[in-house]
Amino acid sequence: MIVAREKEIATLQKAACSERSEFIAVYGRRRIGKTYLVREVFDYRFTFQHSGIANKPREEQLYAFSASLKEYGLQPQVPPTNWLEAFELLKDLLRSSVEKKKVIFIDELSWMDTPNCDLIAALESFWNGWASARKDILLIVCASATSWMMKKVIHAHGGLYNRLTGRIALKPFTLHECEQFKEAYSLPFSRDQLIETYMIMGGVPYYWSLLDRKWGVARNVDELFFADNAPLQQEFDYLFSSLFRSPDVYANVIEILGTKKTGMEFSEISGMLQSNQGGKLTRVLQDLENCGFIRAYKPFGKKKRGTLYQLIDSFVLFYYRFLADRPSDPEFWTHQYGSPLINSWRGIAFERVCLWHVPQIKKALGISGIYTEVCSWQCKADSERGIKGAQIDLIIDRADRMLNLCEMKYSSGVFTIDKDCENSLRTKMDSFRLATKTTKGIQLTMVTTHGIVKNSHSGIVHCCVTADDLFDE
Repeated sequence: MIVAREKEIATLQKAACSERSEFIAVYGRRRIGKTYLVREVFDYRFTFQHSGIANKPREEQLYAFSASLKEYGLQPQVPPTNWLEAFELLKDLLRSSVEKKKVIFIDELSWMDTPNCDLIAALESFWNGWASARKDILLIVCASATSWMMKKVIHAHGGLYNRLTGRIALKPFTLHECEQFKEAYSLPFSRDQLIETYMIMGGVPYYWSLLDRKWGVARNVDELFFADNAPLQQEFDYLFSSLFRSPDVYANVIEILGTKKTGMEFSEISGMLQSNQGGKLTRVLQDLENCGFIRAYKPFGKKKRGTLYQLIDSFVLFYYRFLADRPSDPEFWTHQYGSPLINSWRGIAFERVCLWHVPQIKKALGISGIYTEVCSWQCKADSERGIKGAQIDLIIDRADRMLNLCEMKYSSGVFTIDKDCENSLRTKMDSFRLATKTTKGIQLTMVTTHGIVKNSHSGIVHCCVTADDLFDE
């Protein structure tokens, strides 16, 4: 049963009904549901299906491909010795098929691309020289190794350049889609509990599929992360190796970004990397952004230089905060629930959830139709100018010359703005005006779980967005 993914399903179904041959690439991070999506859409019925084998040489990859051909009815007289021969055999299988649309699904394509093999050349020959000249082929290739897929297939400079007829970048679920998942699988969670789960797992469907509806959030977290042999205890160790050919440098960049909440500039990251890794940094950052681990954004007022890279992946942030040191308590989350340790984490984690849901925030503010740029801002204290050190994590810079300065606050109940909070908010706005010298209008926007209490201090707030708004489509 597929939850959400309406656009992706429509793309595949349209390709299946097309009157020409189609070539579609599906890519995304580990556990995001790529294979499941394709199999479910086609009800596990393919003219040919094959999956590459991790960490195996060309000979074993070819043997496995030949075995898949046999499974779908072809009996090669001579096993293929290279990929050109293997794809010639695939042509023979397809020629014998009577299906109106011959659907070929090759999963984990990157694993088949072993050193010094001719896989990409053979794929080019198969598509350019044969399949694209027909009208009855639907070729779907899939890989978790996003950097490989981007380089070798999507942005290929050789024979596959501009040959794709469709691409599906599978993204994490939004809160709206997680709520659909909850309803489909009868999880007895409130919206507050869904947000807390999202803070830990992000929108990765596989992680959500492991939740047990017999337990609450705390027990589920313990069973998935902290119990003996917990299924997700080692997930971080496999995450980057499944996505990238050289996982160490990616993990290093992620670890560096995890040390600074607001993000870092390129030069800052490069300076903390080993010298022999710095040359790869541009591609590494692009790959991490494509996979949704980080976001790249401009600080307010900077148009050309000064791009910041910020770690926003909920699961990775949760790992660094609680799992990196491997707590020995198998009921760690239950025992720490409500503690200052977890409460302080919730505040930061909620900010990341908000950053994943900026379109929903814009919709709640009634500005979906206005062009905007999302940025942040921070400054150091400057006593001569009357500026106090301040930081704003989310600014929505609008084409109508208005700015939404968003203050994101997690609270188990309705949030109360007291005198100290009002003074802090006023100081931020005053420092922002003085430091940036902006002539745009400013709306202080609170993004909270349950709204704010109306009192003598709440008048400073112009707009309020609640967690319910984040669940919108």
